[in-house]
Amino acid sequence: MPIRFIPKPQSRPGLVAYLTVGDPDLTTTRDIALAAIDAGADVIELGVPFSDPLADGPVIQRASERALRHGTTLGDVLAIAADLRRQRPDSGLVIFSYFNPILRFGLERFCSAAEQAGVDGVLVTDMIVEEAGEYLASLERHHLAPIFLAAPTSPDERLKRIAAVSQGFVYAISRTGITGTQQSLATEAEALVSRLRRYTDLPIAVGFGISNAEHFAAVGEFADAAVIGSALVRIIEQDIERAAPQEAPSSIGRFIEGLRTGPRAPVLQVR
Repeated sequence: MPIRFIPKPQSRPGLVAYLTVGDPDLTTTRDIALAAIDAGADVIELGVPFSDPLADGPVIQRASERALRHGTTLGDVLAIAADLRRQRPDSGLVIFSYFNPILRFGLERFCSAAEQAGVDGVLVTDMIVEEAGEYLASLERHHLAPIFLAAPTSPDERLKRIAAVSQGFVYAISRTGITGTQQSLATEAEALVSRLRRYTDLPIAVGFGISNAEHFAAVGEFADAAVIGSALVRIIEQDIERAAPQEAPSSIGRFIEGLRTGPRAPVLQVR
């Protein structure tokens, strides 16, 4: 069955952790993901490195460049997913990609391989709901949950369409623009979540710019989960810059544990 996240009253937010696969290398990516899960991440987003990541800020762009220099492929991402599914069978696993790598791999082939690997859902950042017919049909055949991005600038009719086809959760972008950490959360995020709740009872995860425990707690006041990406990737980058990439798993684990030390417990479970 596709992923289904179950909100628990007064125990939010859940945590969705993004990692660029292959940065700094495949083995370390796996170890980082395991450390993140063990520290409290409910869902791991496995980012497929891409040469032209227009929606991503400089931190994730650099991570993609490093991963591609190592020769990381979509097949490698799927192999990491299969390994994580074997080792942490109850964790949520989402493939996060641009459409081009999937198109080159073959949409049907990708969906079949993702199903075999135990992937729960797929988020294609440049896939728009209005043009997603074939994509959605292939995901449905292979029991994969489609996850779409909802932006503050999206009109209500578009939010309604996104809500209608989404499974697992809806990803609400906290602000327009590219990914990256920021000092404070955009006020647009809460308003967007409120608008989305008119159209869905799925959990809503807020991402783009969440980078510390204060942000994490603030998101829990109005959303079901927080997506943290650039902050994690930057921690990994700092360990690479210190010539200590082997320390990245423990660095990520400590960071996530720090987010979890407040009064809020995980809200999301996978079944």
